[in-house]
Amino acid sequence: MKKFVEELARPFVGREEEARVITLTLLAREHMVFIGEPGTAKSAMVRRAAELLNAKFFKYLLTRFTEPAELFGPLDIKALDEGKYVRITRGKLPEAEIAFLDEIFKANSAILNALNTLLQERVLYDGYTEFIVPLWSLFGASNEVPEESEVAAVYDRFLVRHFVKPVSEDKWVELLNKSWVIEKEQYFSEGVGAEKIMSMKDLRALHEQVLNVNLEPIKPKLVKLFAVFESRGIHITDRRKGKSLKLIAANAILEGRREAQENDLIVLKYVVPRDWDELEKVNTILSEELKTPYKYIKELEEIKTNVKEVMNYVISLQNIESRFVEMRFRQIYRDLEITRDRVISLMLEAKNADVEKLASDIIELIDKTINIIRKRLG
Repeated sequence: MKKFVEELARPFVGREEEARVITLTLLAREHMVFIGEPGTAKSAMVRRAAELLNAKFFKYLLTRFTEPAELFGPLDIKALDEGKYVRITRGKLPEAEIAFLDEIFKANSAILNALNTLLQERVLYDGYTEFIVPLWSLFGASNEVPEESEVAAVYDRFLVRHFVKPVSEDKWVELLNKSWVIEKEQYFSEGVGAEKIMSMKDLRALHEQVLNVNLEPIKPKLVKLFAVFESRGIHITDRRKGKSLKLIAANAILEGRREAQENDLIVLKYVVPRDWDELEKVNTILSEELKTPYKYIKELEEIKTNVKEVMNYVISLQNIESRFVEMRFRQIYRDLEITRDRVISLMLEAKNADVEKLASDIIELIDKTINIIRKRLG
C-alpha cells in the first residue's frame, strides 16, 4: 500500500496528502468528495488510482441538465418494444468499480436520488429494476460546499471530505517542470495508463484486514473527541460517527498495524468538518487533544510558512542601500535566531522522524536567510 501511495503521487506536485487520503478511502471501501477550485489534479489522481488497480473506471461532469441515461446508460429500445425495461450499461456508472463525478452537487433531483441509494447500498433502483452494482468507491468533486437541503443527504454519504488547496508558491517552479514533462510524455492521454501496482482482488483482501483491526484502544478517546467537537458547535451525524471507525482502521493498516492507536484519530480531519471554517476548528482541536506528532507538525508548518515569507522579503531588499533596511534586517536577524531555538525545542520534544525532517527543513531556510542578512550587513 505504501508503494501504491508513492506511485499515485509521483506524477503530481505537492499532492502527497491527496494520494494518502484517496488510498485510505479505497482501503475503507468508502466514498470521498473533494472540495476546492478546479485544476488541482483531482480527477487525474482518481483516474491514476483506478489504473494502478486495473479497475473499471467511469468519469463524468455533471450539470443540472444531465440526464440519468448519461450516467446509467440509455434504455434498450428493442427490449422496451417487448415490454421490458432494460438499460444498456456498458461503459457507464453501473459497471464501474471506481468512479469520479465532477461538480456532483449540480446534478438534478432524479440523479441525486439515484446516487443516494447507490452510495449507501450500492444498489441502483431504476424504474422497475433493482440491481447491485460493483462500485467500490465513488469520488465526487465540487467547487463549494452545498447549502441546499436536498443535497445534504448526498453530501453526508461521502464519509471522506478533503478540502483541496492550490500548490503552494514554493512549489511553483517544480509544478511548471512537472507539468511540461506530463505534456511531453502524455501521462494522462487515452491509452497511456499507469503500471498496475495491485489488483481489485488485493484491495478486497486488504479491506478484510481493515475490518479486523482492533479498535478498542481508541474508542474512549474517540468518544471524548466527539463530545469536544459538539461542545465547540461542530455537529457530526450518527452515520459519520459510526463510519469513522473504518477510516481509523484503514489508517492503522496503512501504517502496518492491526491495532488502532491514538495517532490514527488524525483522520477525523477528513470526516468531521463540513466546510472550510470547520476544517480550521477541527485541526485546532485535534492539535490540542491528540498526543501525537500532529500538534508539532501543525506549529512547524505555520513557522515554515512565515519563514518563507521573511526569506522572500529579505531577498527583495538585499540590494537596496538604506538605513531603514539595515535596521529592519537586524531585527529580522534576532527574530530568526529566536525562531530557530523554538524549532529545535519542538524537534527535541517530539522525538519523531517526521517532525525532525520538517524541523531540519525549516532550520535550513532560517540559516539561508540569516546568511543573506549577514552578507548584506557585512
